[in-house]
Amino acid sequence: MSKTSYLFTSESVSEGHPDKVCDRISDSIVDIYLKADPQARVAVETLATTNKVVLAGEVRGPASITHDLLKETARQAIKDIGYEQDGFHWKNADIDCYVHQQSADIAVGVDAAGNKDEGAGDQGIMFGYACRETDQLMPAPIYFSHRILKLLSEARRSGKEKGLGPDAKSQVTLLYENGKPVRATSVVVSTQHAADLDQAQVREIVRPYVKEVLPNGWMCDEDSFYVNPTGRFVVGGPDGDAGLTGRKIIVDTYGGAAPHGGGAFSGKDPTKVDRSAAYAARYLAKNVVGANLAEKCTIQLSYAIGVSKPLSVYVNTHGTGNIDEQKLVKVLGELMDLSPRGIRTHLSLNKPIYARTAAYGHFGREPEADGGFSWERLDLVADLKAAFN
Repeated sequence: MSKTSYLFTSESVSEGHPDKVCDRISDSIVDIYLKADPQARVAVETLATTNKVVLAGEVRGPASITHDLLKETARQAIKDIGYEQDGFHWKNADIDCYVHQQSADIAVGVDAAGNKDEGAGDQGIMFGYACRETDQLMPAPIYFSHRILKLLSEARRSGKEKGLGPDAKSQVTLLYENGKPVRATSVVVSTQHAADLDQAQVREIVRPYVKEVLPNGWMCDEDSFYVNPTGRFVVGGPDGDAGLTGRKIIVDTYGGAAPHGGGAFSGKDPTKVDRSAAYAARYLAKNVVGANLAEKCTIQLSYAIGVSKPLSVYVNTHGTGNIDEQKLVKVLGELMDLSPRGIRTHLSLNKPIYARTAAYGHFGREPEADGGFSWERLDLVADLKAAFN
């Protein structure tokens, strides 16, 4: 095969996957703090196993948010996901909370003071990416993987598919020809199910949702359509496998089609550039592609703890751009203040909008009226076109 013809695979996991349960709990805690105080600081991790949840981390926020409230927030998140199973039940799970106050050393480096602007909450590198493979300007394999599981979740929640459980995974492999996806060569879906369903029955439950997601004529052949390959998936969720916040960072972003800086998003308030700068980089890359300045765009930002401005801004249009990339770096810096405060202000990130990001990807979603997924807006397109007209 030539360099422009290849197979590429991405995976997704559902809201009931053990790691995603933990992401959801951590982000629900971020939301209750930001709802009470938009300037709250939160860095909370969650561990989940058989009927056990452990919360840990550091916060700075209202004293009214007690350990009891944090535990109840976790319980309600589990209930909403749909866990009422013997091994993991929202009502019966034992929840421990070890959340404590933020270190003063971190606060001093991050907080604004005198002539010093608010600094980044940590050092690190963050990437954003966009491409023309889907209408959402996302890589097709990860977008299709998310959509399959989202449709199955909606069918489970509505009662249409009563035999499905909350825990599920998907994996889509696409054939690329001349650098563009043309069809699926394999699809894998593993979904938790009721004990009275066999593998063949689950396969037929899953099939129409996969066919609905893939473009017409893209479905793989029958031998490459794998549903619950081990044959049985009754015990799932944290009862089947322990979960932790932040272990699905490639699922959260671009499915491996673009670089990742290494930092997780969930459980972190938007002063943490692991989260907010990754959103900003996606926002800028999406607008570059949306403005037809390139077919693909990768943007990297880097930060140092306590320093307000990014240490570097890197743009790569992968040979698909029709503009000068150095000029593009300058224009992007003029259109958006990439300091932590500037990012949060531009994208209105100090809001309780994060629990909804915890499953089915942080990118490729529709901007919402209350500010959710604001980084998916295409409101810089006109300015970018004007700058390069």
